[in-house]
Amino acid sequence: MKERKHRDMVIGMALLLCFGVWTALIQCIDVQGIGPKGTEVGFANINMWFHEITGVHMGIYVATDWLELAAILVCMYFAWVGIVQSIKRKSLLRVDVDILLLGVYYALVITCYLVFEVFPVNYRPILIDGALEASYPSSTTLLVLSVMPTLKYQIERRMRNTTWRKTMVVFVVLFSWGMVLGRLVSGVHWATDIIGSVLLANGMFRMYRSLAETLGGKHGIQ
Repeated sequence: MKERKHRDMVIGMALLLCFGVWTALIQCIDVQGIGPKGTEVGFANINMWFHEITGVHMGIYVATDWLELAAILVCMYFAWVGIVQSIKRKSLLRVDVDILLLGVYYALVITCYLVFEVFPVNYRPILIDGALEASYPSSTTLLVLSVMPTLKYQIERRMRNTTWRKTMVVFVVLFSWGMVLGRLVSGVHWATDIIGSVLLANGMFRMYRSLAETLGGKHGIQ
């Protein structure tokens, strides 16, 4: 356990550094105006090659848009757990540390999303309802890969029934990477947008898990 905490922190920091480097590279390597309305995209040849292979599948895009609500429901559930604990224990400070950290973690995820919406790195390869939309990093991929691993972690940490625990963990893993694959082949993002989301989400999650296990805390309400 102690070894994993240290490893998670190191890997998490390395992934966030990689994300920063990746973001910088996207803005200076092979930048061409291949996007809608002549918008510029880094790694243009690779991105265009992959986009031509996958094409655009609006059905998959719409499906993944709706399915990302599952991640939002997970956030709402853990917010409810925190509220219940604070009421029963009569203090916000008595809420399990890992749940309190989840609140901070989810806030950081939202902040990252808003920053890249306000300061877009590039735009989608297609117009959505006739308008340009920020595409980097893929917000759906970022949300799912940031939130669903926390559900897996909490299931492993709190659920005692081995059979249900294993079943739910497998479902969460399959759902998460199914969403990433769906977003990748839907054609509404450049491939580099998905890679950026994977780096950022995994980096933040590993740091959350490291802090949650370092600071400890009771397991709380089942």
